Amino acid sequence: MFRKHTNINGVYVALEDFIEKAPLQDPPVFDYKALDGQVLRRFLALPDDNLLVLGARRTPPVTSPTSNTSSGVTILTSVGFGELSSQYFAAAAQKLKPDILVALGDIPFGKPNPGRKRMDKMSGRTAVWLNDIIVGQRGLDKTTEQKEQFAIFAPVLPISVELQRFYLDQLGDEMRSEIQGLAMYDPLSITKIPEELENLPRLSMSEPANPQCILREIQHGVDIFTIPFIGIATDAGIALDFSFPVRSAEPINGTILRKPLGIDMRPSSHARDLSPLRPGCKCYACTKHHRAYLQHLLAANEMLGWVLLQIHNHQVVDEFFAGTRASVGAETFDEDCRVFEKFYDPDLPEKTGQGPRVRGYQCKSEGPSEPKRNPTAYGRLDGVKEKPSEAISLPNPAADAKDLEDQGFAKAV
Repeated sequence: MFRKHTNINGVYVALEDFIEKAPLQDPPVFDYKALDGQVLRRFLALPDDNLLVLGARRTPPVTSPTSNTSSGVTILTSVGFGELSSQYFAAAAQKLKPDILVALGDIPFGKPNPGRKRMDKMSGRTAVWLNDIIVGQRGLDKTTEQKEQFAIFAPVLPISVELQRFYLDQLGDEMRSEIQGLAMYDPLSITKIPEELENLPRLSMSEPANPQCILREIQHGVDIFTIPFIGIATDAGIALDFSFPVRSAEPINGTILRKPLGIDMRPSSHARDLSPLRPGCKCYACTKHHRAYLQHLLAANEMLGWVLLQIHNHQVVDEFFAGTRASVGAETFDEDCRVFEKFYDPDLPEKTGQGPRVRGYQCKSEGPSEPKRNPTAYGRLDGVKEKPSEAISLPNPAADAKDLEDQGFAKAV
């Protein structure tokens, strides 16, 4: 359905989703046979024209209780936390052959203010791990066609340029010919990078919270984005509703009221609304269904509701990026950004419903006796608490019509 009804042209995949028992057991993806060598692409049934990006951790990642070490990063698999070594990651990249590989970075997720010594370690470790990837790439069979090589995106750490100056200079002087892009974990804090790296494409790994953050990062030179807020909005039952550049709006009492970035589809006020999620939207959800149907699906916790919402939200974001490209081409981007900031609320609407069941990779255990994160799916109907054997009295096989009527199994007509 997504292939048919969306224009998604790139997928980010985290290796931690596949290697729950590695290195003790080979993950199934490593045993998959692909005639053309595109193991991960064929394993995911991803079309050939879609960009495939592979990294170590999901975005956003679950905060680890332990820190990274000099040999690798801490990851969360379906069987708990573990360590992903640099050598294992490099070997996995050679086997899976993504289009873009985001090299390992010593990023202290969930710890925004590392100390000076910790930041020094971040630069040194990241440089060593990047070199492992480069050495592994060089070690591939020289007869392998160039088109089967993956592009390496070097991490740019979420610390000031001065504190990673040696690492950035190393990228520009010693590794420039081996890397094809930069993975930015805090693009807004990087004001100046070495001249040798300025023309490289930039992938944002900063988890932008809203479209305003995306626009600011575009102004700072970011080219490609991972956008978790699409899925976050869908899980919350929110239909995104924004456009760029801003469409004309009529002022009220001389002012233009800020418009929300989306619409919460859970309230019962949508139960009789036969209009599309967004007027004029050409997505499958808006052309084939209406708000009342989607509200019903969400109220009934039907998975189709979130599927339709995700299709719609991808359409909105796809049109948003089409607008940014047109605005840059027309040389009106800065002014269009200013108008967008004033016209839309800075945050997505608050979540009012439960959403789909919380998955393990969305949260980490806090310890024993913690409350359940998902409500009980089933319970006794109409407040009945008796045991089934006590609540139901089965009739005797020899019972007549009068006995069945007395026990509530039949009624005389």
